[in-house]
Amino acid sequence: MSEAPDLYDEKYYINRELSWLEFNRRCLEEAMDKSNPLLERVKFLAICYGNMDEFFMIRVPGIIKKTPIPGPDYSAVNYNGLMEQVSSTVQHLVYQYGECWGLLKQDLAEEGIMISRVSDLNPDQTAWVSEFYRERIHPLLTPLALDVSHPFPFISNNSLNIAVKLKNSDGDNLYARVKVPVGVLPRFIRIPSPRDEVYVMLEDIIENHIYSLFPGFDVEGAYTFRVTRNADVKVTIDEACDFMSAVEESIEDRDIGFPVRMVVEKTMPQEMINLFGRNLKLQPVQIHSTDAIMLVDLWQIVGLDYPKLKEKTFEPYTPPEFAEGMDIYEAIKKKDWILFHPYESFSTIVRFISTSADDPNVKSIKICLYRIGKDPSIIRALMRARENGKTVSVLMELRAKFDETNNILWARQLEAIGVHVVFGPLDLKVHSKLLQVVRLEGNKLVRYTHMSSGNYNTSTAKQYGDISFLTADQEIGEDVGELFNALTGYFGPRMYNRLLVAPLTLKKGLIEKIHREIDVCKSTGKGYIAMKANGLIDADIIATLYEASNAGVKIDLNIRGLCCLRPGIPGVSENIRVTSIVDRFLEHSRIYYFENGGNPEMYMGSSDMMPRNLLARVEVLFPVKDPEMMESIRENILKIHLADNVKARVLNPDGSYSLVQRGDEKPLRSQKWFIQNRGIWHGAR
Repeated sequence: MSEAPDLYDEKYYINRELSWLEFNRRCLEEAMDKSNPLLERVKFLAICYGNMDEFFMIRVPGIIKKTPIPGPDYSAVNYNGLMEQVSSTVQHLVYQYGECWGLLKQDLAEEGIMISRVSDLNPDQTAWVSEFYRERIHPLLTPLALDVSHPFPFISNNSLNIAVKLKNSDGDNLYARVKVPVGVLPRFIRIPSPRDEVYVMLEDIIENHIYSLFPGFDVEGAYTFRVTRNADVKVTIDEACDFMSAVEESIEDRDIGFPVRMVVEKTMPQEMINLFGRNLKLQPVQIHSTDAIMLVDLWQIVGLDYPKLKEKTFEPYTPPEFAEGMDIYEAIKKKDWILFHPYESFSTIVRFISTSADDPNVKSIKICLYRIGKDPSIIRALMRARENGKTVSVLMELRAKFDETNNILWARQLEAIGVHVVFGPLDLKVHSKLLQVVRLEGNKLVRYTHMSSGNYNTSTAKQYGDISFLTADQEIGEDVGELFNALTGYFGPRMYNRLLVAPLTLKKGLIEKIHREIDVCKSTGKGYIAMKANGLIDADIIATLYEASNAGVKIDLNIRGLCCLRPGIPGVSENIRVTSIVDRFLEHSRIYYFENGGNPEMYMGSSDMMPRNLLARVEVLFPVKDPEMMESIRENILKIHLADNVKARVLNPDGSYSLVQRGDEKPLRSQKWFIQNRGIWHGAR
């Protein structure tokens, strides 16, 4: 009898950083896919480039410093070789970005959108560019010499720069740096053209006039480059400062973090690369070259007004019970509701908050805010509620990465009018999406509760695939009320009857349910688990899923991004199938389904299966109690995702992904199906 495998053995786990790079590759494939509308392809390339910047700002500093990871490393790659593997993969992706941009430029040109070089312009256009440089660009530039008499300049995070090679009258090589004023001016400058829409890049204009910054010197070359810095800063609290001030100071530190990466134009001479690398303290594996432009600011192109080059718009579905003029409280009291965004309008949730702000019977509103965006609709409703005499409590998570400044701004505005603003436990981010409205009806207080996988952000609600849940269920309402008390008071162990709450019960609860499915399968010969999430990294959950696979449980996983589980390994994971969907909308919902021998259970909410969610954040998964609703979600949402054979890719045991082979099956693109059948999960069609 063969020895049972060690299910924690590193060889059964995909390294999380390499898994992330594979996700970025899937986004790049969408940018290359000619079946997507042209500006949607440009959008995916912009996402790829922005995601790569964030990867280096947040993930790579830990690799460079070899920061210990709590628990198993989930990887057969040790730290000493990991950066080399990451760098090699990134360099290949950077070249592919360039190839993709070349193809996109050709296709844009065919549609009358020309991204031109100054050298390709006609005389009149060239004259216009020269005048534009003199009047609008030259006064903004500051050339900085690089020699022993000048300190090496600070190069700001992800700024666009030009490195200049010069010769003086004695024939000596000299070097300088010029920062490109992107932000003050657009990256893509539109120039007069009788027919096509013609753009030239800001740095190209500067390079063509660079001699004007260095009179008396010979300019031998000008090369663009970017530097990315560590942004994974920690908030440090001491007795002398409050929490908000500490977060503000940490944001300032982010801008001056140590350099982690430089991307250079391929033609930059090696001695210049060495000069910058040495001064920035970068190793060769932290320097990448490209033969394309630096692909930042592509969102400017994505935003061009060419509807025919974008996905067709559609009208989100709104259940008749939530239409304008209908009693939203009565609708929620009659039954539980799920709303699937963006196929269903998030305006229903905004209206729920706004109506509650004005309803004289509403006595209190409590809400957790993580990422809010720029739209003030919800904040204004909360302010109005306070002005109307209601008790309003807002848990504002100030440490939502890259949204800290915005959240601090809103927190101060809310505090200024008397809203109770709290920031949650110091050692835990609050990632839960919770809203509770307490309303006096007769002589009884009724709790109306909203929970979701997505933020209270009207912008991302149009771009992310998220599931909202509205209920007046007493048990769930009491649990959420208890959780709010813990968050505004002192967070610690409490009794929750229905919710799974991280870091207290959520991980343990999921593992127990997997073990229960193992027991059911052993006794009946049948077991089934389906999970949809953004990430699967936690080694304990992965090992338990391996155990379930070995017991004969069939497991379907739809994991959008990071997945450290290796499917299809004989004797370990042969009953596990993993797919990932990258499409028009960002897959963001979480659904956990357990067949449980014909007595199924389903949980949804904010948490992925990653250590940060399970151990370092306050997360909530809530049960779907209504059997008909559960069946509808399973049949009309979960199974449709799992059956996608157009945009879905299958995870292979080696960590690579390949498109689903559909054979004779009819094409099924899940997001398109949801658009065409929006509202069907309510029995509406």
